[in-house]
Amino acid sequence: MLRLVPSSAHNARVRLRLLICPDKFKGSLSATEASEAIATGWRRIRPGDRLDLLPVSDGGDGFGEICAALMGAQRRILRTVDASGRPIQAPWWWCGRQRLALLESARIIGLALLPRGRFHPFELDTLGLGQALRVVVARGAACVVVGLGGSATNDGGFGMARALGWRFFDKCGHELNRWVDLWRLHEVRAPIEPLSVQSLAVAVDVSNPLLGARGATRIFGPQKGMRPSELALAERCLRQLARVMEARAHTRLASIPGSGAAGGLGFGFLAFTPARLIPGFAWMAGQARLETRLRAADLVITGEGSLDRSSLMGKGVGEIARLCARHDKPCWAFTGQFQPWLGWQKLFQRVEALIPGLTEAEAMMRAKKGLEGLAARAARSATELAQSLRGSACLLAGLARTGDKARGSGVH
Repeated sequence: MLRLVPSSAHNARVRLRLLICPDKFKGSLSATEASEAIATGWRRIRPGDRLDLLPVSDGGDGFGEICAALMGAQRRILRTVDASGRPIQAPWWWCGRQRLALLESARIIGLALLPRGRFHPFELDTLGLGQALRVVVARGAACVVVGLGGSATNDGGFGMARALGWRFFDKCGHELNRWVDLWRLHEVRAPIEPLSVQSLAVAVDVSNPLLGARGATRIFGPQKGMRPSELALAERCLRQLARVMEARAHTRLASIPGSGAAGGLGFGFLAFTPARLIPGFAWMAGQARLETRLRAADLVITGEGSLDRSSLMGKGVGEIARLCARHDKPCWAFTGQFQPWLGWQKLFQRVEALIPGLTEAEAMMRAKKGLEGLAARAARSATELAQSLRGSACLLAGLARTGDKARGSGVH
């Protein structure tokens, strides 16, 4: 029920109930930092509103920390290697009662872990994630949940498979040790001891297939440093990997939604492990009771670093907007940069962006202050929303009083 708080005999101020649920602003703010910045800016103008902060992740950066907090999991450390093969200590999270381990690919083979411009995707693979999987299973995990997204890799899970004991050969029997040689792939040999786990759920942050115009290479390769002239080779390698593994499994794996996640790592899990792909946002939302919290809100504010049509490809911000539309809740978005698409107004009633008010470099450096400013500016305009809600509340209250009088007078 909407709460009216009188501020004087002639005025009443409506306290809005906000659900603040942004994703990360990649390279600038975590989802938690973004939610706190929005709350700070909003409270500066409307300190009386009730704010419910829920940082979200769709499987990419921040998935482990966010889900661990929701589940009460303990943070632990393991030794593995990053996408370039350099030794690292990576976090994972443990729920002892369920014997469940949480892994986040972005914290092991993530693009953000590498020096910018130093490594080319052809030099990177997913070996470190495979090593991490072996570690958590050896430490007693019966169930494993892996968040995919934010990876530096485009190897289709080749490195992970090698870490799990799979071997790859060309027609001459020469073993292949680099994923860019997969165009020569002829034979794959399974490990003597396959990964032994009761349940392996892989939370994907996109619905893209492995191959084609919307596949891992064409959509995400350029973001990871591939030049246009290199895309054909990468696509050829993944296509041959898919051809060999699908013939082995007698199942079309490359077209499954999410198989293109994390540079084809979604496909790799399907091909080389007993995994099932799940929408990362939906899994996180279930842990957070998101739908219940959203129904209790008058206004939902979400956001991410870049808002564009790809935000609708299974990512958190797009899913939140769709959920708001389903429950007839206004949804506002704050973002670093906004690239409008036809019909975006059907999902977002308001979008505020740091760019072009700031340059891209300034937006990255001043993301926290900039986001606070966007929230404060939006809060000033919330009076109209509050008044409309107040009018609705008063109308409902008037109808209720009329009903009470009718019942009291015996009118039916």
